[in-house]
Amino acid sequence: MENFAENVEKMTSGARFEALQQELICQFKQHFPDPMASKTVIIVPSQTLDPEILAKIKGINYYEERLLCLLLLLRMPRTRLIFLSSLPIDKVIIDYYLHLLPGVTARHARKRLTLLSCHDASNRPLTLKVLERPRLIEKIREHILPGHVAHLSGFNITYLEHELALQLGVPLYGCPASLAFWGSKSGSREIFRRAGLPMPPGYENLTSMQDVLRALQELKKEHPDLQKAVVKLNDGFSGDGNAVFSFEGAGPEMNENTLRQRLKMVAQDLTYDVFSEKMAYMGGIVEAFIEGEEKTSPSVQCRINPLGEIEVLSTHDQLLDAESGQVYLGCTFPANSAYAAEIGEMGHRIAQQLAKVGAIGRFGVDFISVKKEDRWYHYAIEINLRKGGTTHPYLMLQFLTNGSYDYRTGIYRTPNGQSRHYLATDSLQSDNYKGLTPEDLIDVAICHDIHYDATTQEGVMFHLLGALSEHGKLGVVCVGATPERAEELYRTTVDVLDRETKG
Repeated sequence: MENFAENVEKMTSGARFEALQQELICQFKQHFPDPMASKTVIIVPSQTLDPEILAKIKGINYYEERLLCLLLLLRMPRTRLIFLSSLPIDKVIIDYYLHLLPGVTARHARKRLTLLSCHDASNRPLTLKVLERPRLIEKIREHILPGHVAHLSGFNITYLEHELALQLGVPLYGCPASLAFWGSKSGSREIFRRAGLPMPPGYENLTSMQDVLRALQELKKEHPDLQKAVVKLNDGFSGDGNAVFSFEGAGPEMNENTLRQRLKMVAQDLTYDVFSEKMAYMGGIVEAFIEGEEKTSPSVQCRINPLGEIEVLSTHDQLLDAESGQVYLGCTFPANSAYAAEIGEMGHRIAQQLAKVGAIGRFGVDFISVKKEDRWYHYAIEINLRKGGTTHPYLMLQFLTNGSYDYRTGIYRTPNGQSRHYLATDSLQSDNYKGLTPEDLIDVAICHDIHYDATTQEGVMFHLLGALSEHGKLGVVCVGATPERAEELYRTTVDVLDRETKG
């Protein structure tokens, strides 16, 4: 009887959630296009992802701050924002974002901003923390003014976010949790197959290390010259759920002991046994490691709106770590002009397939590109059905310049026709930076003229400021009229910070 009741509750919740999502369609038609509409956006920057892998990222407790870029929505004078966080955010950091706002004063924007904190530093998803606090949920409701339409926005969407949306009675702008498979490594390969796009040779829907072993054996049989393969957990992210297997010197009789010895984890301190456990409940894939003397890792960011319409938002070249070539460090925008339009079109084809299965919201697609005889060959690698490392830098550029990206030309232009480029990273770090407060950083930036200048629409925007003092780590978005100017601003920023913090 209890199981029956639980099933009824699940069905009821599912029906209620679908009804809420229909409201989002109405909002998108009537209110989203109007910058003067009275609306409330509830930001829940919860990284509802594998906590063990998250724990490997330095300063992860402060990554919620990456979505502070959404404070720039306050440039619309009748929009209100409710921003949730695990811990209170330094007032200096909030002031920094509000002073970037074009068209409105910081004072006007502050009156329309509500900051709510769980006061909970535990290594658990923010959404879960909010759901544990009924009084906090009631506070959120109280801050949604009469006459305002409201929706919930997050980093990624799981059933926790579904439940929060239901308790608040507001729709959720993001891909429903029921479609999460299409954002997994296995689901990505199926979407690529449906879109008719090239991808590395490999196998998906693996559920054990024995499956992995058999996949590696078959891959080597089919491609005898293959030197390396990548084993990926279905729900890994930023490359930290990956492991690299070397075939070099491995005999034809590979066994699990061979796998244990030759499988090198990308994430520090992630053991073979833990990886094996995660493979058992998460699943994963094996695919060939793409080699090439000239190799890049571009990505495409797209959006499917609640009406099912597709928009290719941006292309980037990802900056990956030198050791494994798997860990995301940052990006340059737009992607290389030699292939930006081509991968933009590939992103559009993928979006068409995702729209068919009902996906909405922002998502990113990663590629590996190899140059052979003056031609670039692109291999689709994975889909991330969520916001990602390229989301916040692009949003900051778009909010501050009011420009747009044309994926058919691979060019971003401001309203006055000028092009803009940037170099962005979440991983500018040094032990010397530890102890530097957000206020110190802003003072340094102003004194050395490396802050963002609204008149020239060039300069440096900072994020992850909360991680600076404790971890010596911060993020930057260096915006310039040319790629060279963006890179120059990055080098200057590093030089200034190194000089200012030199023993």
